[in-house]
Amino acid sequence: MSRAFVTGLKGAVLSAEERSFLADAAPWGLILFRRNVEDRDQLKRLTGDFRDAVGWQAPVLIDQEGGRVQRLTAPNWRKYPSGRRLAGAANLVGDAKLIEDVGHLVGDDLCAVGIDVDCAPCLDVATDGMTPAIGDRSYGERPDLVADAGRAFANGLMAAGVLPVIKHVPGHGRARVDSHHELPVVDASIENLAATDFIPFAALADLPAAMTAHLVYTAIDADRPATQSPEIIEKIIRDRIGFDGLLFSDDLSMNALKGTIAERARATLAAGCDIALHCSGDMSEMVAVAAEAPFLAGKAASRAEKALKGRAGSPHDDVEGVLARLDAALAAFDAAGA
Repeated sequence: MSRAFVTGLKGAVLSAEERSFLADAAPWGLILFRRNVEDRDQLKRLTGDFRDAVGWQAPVLIDQEGGRVQRLTAPNWRKYPSGRRLAGAANLVGDAKLIEDVGHLVGDDLCAVGIDVDCAPCLDVATDGMTPAIGDRSYGERPDLVADAGRAFANGLMAAGVLPVIKHVPGHGRARVDSHHELPVVDASIENLAATDFIPFAALADLPAAMTAHLVYTAIDADRPATQSPEIIEKIIRDRIGFDGLLFSDDLSMNALKGTIAERARATLAAGCDIALHCSGDMSEMVAVAAEAPFLAGKAASRAEKALKGRAGSPHDDVEGVLARLDAALAAFDAAGA
């Protein structure tokens, strides 16, 4: 059995202390960052060593959106455009399938090194003045086009055998500050949120996994960020948006959350998140999170089991063709000054 948390690691090699922790604490999964990545062979060893330590084919997560948020990058991996640039280029040249095919190639890159969960696509609807922490990660300002692009990218990942995680539910596009550093507060009415921010998440509510936003929405719960708000998780994410898949928190280490790491984990899981995400690789914090995380049971266990059934796919059969279409579309987009 696994506990209801995902952990990070300190570096590119599994230490003896980390191996012992993984075996004892039984996290549901591992999340990787650039500090964990050197090259393909090293990364395959690391993901294999993690699974050996926990004793099963546990999920390995990463943020591989393209643009600024791409943990696997040059020179060992292809660089992909941001969500905004990819969606704009595909729309400009009328290549409706390009986003899906690029998502498939991203998924192929991940599968080749033992990664089977991508914390993407980003379904946050862009607004004037939004924090650069989202910026061009958003597919755009129109909720319907964000939903379409997100669906296409997610379909590509799943075709490769990679589980997509839609984020940041119920919407991060109105944030004016970076939740890595401080707590964003959104004062929009619930009617305005439902007419814009919620739409892409509702359109993709059938997908297997999602990640919360560390934002306060004063019209719904003025006291707690979405990640730690039973009101938002049950009444908005589960009921109004209709998402019944596996719900991850965003990183517990982010400064938008208050209290000790143990207090953050406790509040997050009590609010209704299925999995607490802890990314720093700090061993003392890892131990504290593990102590708060119960073994997966009930609906959370069922959602986790259902989500992992999506880890089946096959490589794209025309990689060079997709890359040629992508290059042509990006060239046209840049020439148009879009």
